[in-house]
Amino acid sequence: MHHELRPCDIGIGLGSHDLGVAIIATDLYHRGYFPRIVFTGANAPTTIDRFPRGEAVHYAEYAIEHGVPDNAVLVEPNAANTQQNFELTRKLLDERGARVQSAIVMSRPYQQRRAYATAKKIWPDLDVVCASRPLCLDDYVRSIGSPTKVIDMIVGDTQRIDVYAVRGFAVAQEMPSSVRAALNNLVKAGYTSRLIS
Repeated sequence: MHHELRPCDIGIGLGSHDLGVAIIATDLYHRGYFPRIVFTGANAPTTIDRFPRGEAVHYAEYAIEHGVPDNAVLVEPNAANTQQNFELTRKLLDERGARVQSAIVMSRPYQQRRAYATAKKIWPDLDVVCASRPLCLDDYVRSIGSPTKVIDMIVGDTQRIDVYAVRGFAVAQEMPSSVRAALNNLVKAGYTSRLIS
């Protein structure tokens, strides 16, 4: 999304198979961009082996092990999708009396646009800044360990930008024709394991 980072009321780390979310959240906390972090996410078929205790739990452990005070970390361990990430995070913050107006939402790099579109649907008054760990594609693939997995996830995430807007889970986002053509080419090449019907 190329958002410019600025201080916000909260950091929200969206669960996934990518530990980079916890890494960037920890870094931005130490740099003073937010006073607290909510890590949100249960497990998915793509994460159960990597994070057996749940995505948010592992992210929180990483942050605390790397110097974030445990009282600055909140864990939302039940969200099974991006919509629930925002719904359950908002509920958790409301229950604690934390009224937030702005958030840095941290996700996988290719999830930023869908995360933004989902946040604007679920929590429309939240001022959202998107961030991810700054890695070039080759380094990102090395960090995940599987080029096929990364491409499959990118294809599935890109498809969801359109599908979820139609289904009412997210606000509509414009997709450039070059991105749509690349998506179609990757589907034809067999990167289909993360597509939804």
